[in-house]
Amino acid sequence: MTTVITTENAPQAIGPYIQGAQAGNFIFTSGQLPINPQTGSIPECAEGQTRQSLENIQAIIEAGGLTVDNICKMTIFVKDLNEFAAINNAYAEFFTQRNASLPARSCVEVSRLPKDVKVEIEAVAWQG
Repeated sequence: MTTVITTENAPQAIGPYIQGAQAGNFIFTSGQLPINPQTGSIPECAEGQTRQSLENIQAIIEAGGLTVDNICKMTIFVKDLNEFAAINNAYAEFFTQRNASLPARSCVEVSRLPKDVKVEIEAVAWQG
């Protein structure tokens, strides 16, 4: 059985999908765009977009009763791998500030993302 996870602290879905789902001990987030849920704004730089997407993921994971330390796998979709260093800086800073373990990760370049953002991130968290 799957339980839908929703929170006002992450942007609402812009299509026919949900923010997150809990299945057993796992939480799966949908890809999170770097949209500030309070203002609807999107940071211009890849580093700021990475931070916002990660904060949105954190809100969904916490709404499901877990923390970022429970994240075991992330996938990052980027529009331009030339911004890989900036994305990595924001990513490392996010986990360091929360004293959380780094999860496994994939990072792939894609030709285009919704709303023409530079970054979209999805996560899988597990409570064992």
